[in-house]
Amino acid sequence: MIETSARLLKLLSLLQQPKEWSGAALADELGVGVRTVRRDVDKLRNLGYPVDAVPGVAGYRLGAGAALPPLLLDDEEAVAVAIGLRAAATGTVAGTEESSVRALTKLEQVLPSRLRHRIELLQQIAVTPAGGPSVQPDVLLAVAAACRDHQQLRFDYRSHDGTAARRRTEPHRLVHTGRRWYLVAWDLERDDWRTFRVDRLEPRIPTGPRFTPREVPDLATTNRGVAYGGYRHQARILVHAPAEEVADRYGPNVASVTPVDDTTTLVETGADSLDQLALYLGLLGLPFEIQSPPELVDRVRELTTRLAASIERE
Repeated sequence: MIETSARLLKLLSLLQQPKEWSGAALADELGVGVRTVRRDVDKLRNLGYPVDAVPGVAGYRLGAGAALPPLLLDDEEAVAVAIGLRAAATGTVAGTEESSVRALTKLEQVLPSRLRHRIELLQQIAVTPAGGPSVQPDVLLAVAAACRDHQQLRFDYRSHDGTAARRRTEPHRLVHTGRRWYLVAWDLERDDWRTFRVDRLEPRIPTGPRFTPREVPDLATTNRGVAYGGYRHQARILVHAPAEEVADRYGPNVASVTPVDDTTTLVETGADSLDQLALYLGLLGLPFEIQSPPELVDRVRELTTRLAASIERE
């Protein structure tokens, strides 16, 4: 049997998950009886944790209380942590962006109202991924909360050409590439997985009904959408080299790399300008053929002529 202090921490961890727990389910997870669960819940309440009773299912969930739970953070520390998490979400520390948004979402879930009002002043701070467009923190938090709570998310979305449309999705997760934020979601209208740039969407509140999460798409599917979709120009390049060698040149957030055979690789990538795509190819250092789009072929030909002319003038 788990010692009391460790059991309380595990109980608290279970209650922080976005679900309602029955007493029997908690007892099974903790390896104790239902009476012990009730006593442990009372201990958490005495410590200041807002554990709510769920009517009808004889269960529990962690809610927002009138005061910040003790043994965690005082008021000033909570505000300081919120500021730090928002700064970390900008991508200033590599690898911490997504976890910072998740932690900030959990923190704001249990904040008392007086602290929420203070932290609302921070909404003026735009979360700007390095080298990418500005994303407002309240948008990130709304999307992150929908992912956490498995609630349908409706939003207005602008495509790369400025066309506006309303989308209805089952949000799965947020992905940060170091340049942009993306939402990976099941598009209910198109009946397929899609990736959406968060800087181009405006959530519609309240969110929709809860849903049962679908099977998680594999990493390759997610990365292909991030690297290829959501850009003004998408390109397909046939590279005459093994896939392992090509993958060493491009990160998974820059291009999708698919082996065709032992010596040929299909590269799919995207960018908002043809010049940027041409730069990707120029830095590749391997023989390749452009399959699409045709305007990229014209742009590379134009750049080749210009570069050759600059050498001839010398």
